[in-house]
Amino acid sequence: MPLPAVVDLGRIAAVVFDTDGVVTDTAGVHAAAWKQVFDPFLREYADRSGGRFRPFDAGGEYLRHVDGKSRRDGVEDFLRSRGIAPDPETVADLAARKDAFFLAEIHRNGVAAFPSTVEVVRELRRRGVRTAVVSASRNCARVLRAAAADHLFDVRVDGVEAARLGLAGKPDPALFLKAAEELEVSPRRTAVVEDALAGVRAGRRGGFGLVIGVDRHGSGDALRAAGADIVVGDLAELRLAGRSGEPLAPHL
Repeated sequence: MPLPAVVDLGRIAAVVFDTDGVVTDTAGVHAAAWKQVFDPFLREYADRSGGRFRPFDAGGEYLRHVDGKSRRDGVEDFLRSRGIAPDPETVADLAARKDAFFLAEIHRNGVAAFPSTVEVVRELRRRGVRTAVVSASRNCARVLRAAAADHLFDVRVDGVEAARLGLAGKPDPALFLKAAEELEVSPRRTAVVEDALAGVRAGRRGGFGLVIGVDRHGSGDALRAAGADIVVGDLAELRLAGRSGEPLAPHL
């Protein structure tokens, strides 16, 4: 039976949030940018190979093969899913093109943080719970600043840090484990909040005390199967139980 949407702050001392789709409303921007990159490539590949052009599915294929992963890992996993050998030059080119599309879009239209997530983070901090934000993206800091959400977290572990430290991408738990280490809280006393299947798997593999899946795409069953203890459609559905204390000052 699924657990109720309650976070027991008597046993959870820190919460690590994924960025895109959890803190900021940017998962759809990422999916659209990937489609802009993959569709021309797939059409050209079909023409060269004599196969049938099948466009990139910015819903299911994005969630299964790309969401939550580094750009290079996402390209490689998607191409393999289509039976295409991912040579390094093609992977690098597609990853760079996607980054350019994504940055152009957020420059044109800005970035919004989910109000419910902001409210939950503020309430956690009011109760003395430490918070971190994690992303496979190297653009994480820029996105958080654009959404005016960078001040909400004690720690940020993103694609820049992952490259510097040689951390593996999701579904490996390295990013989350590094965040817990910097928060100075053990994984078993830390909750992970994710909307991506790869991220939920990372939280489960890392031995975290609570893994919360955010279902913004109708993928609740898949999130549970990947290891989410709790699945909510929005963080407004969460109830925080226990613990009160002095507010924490973020030092990101």
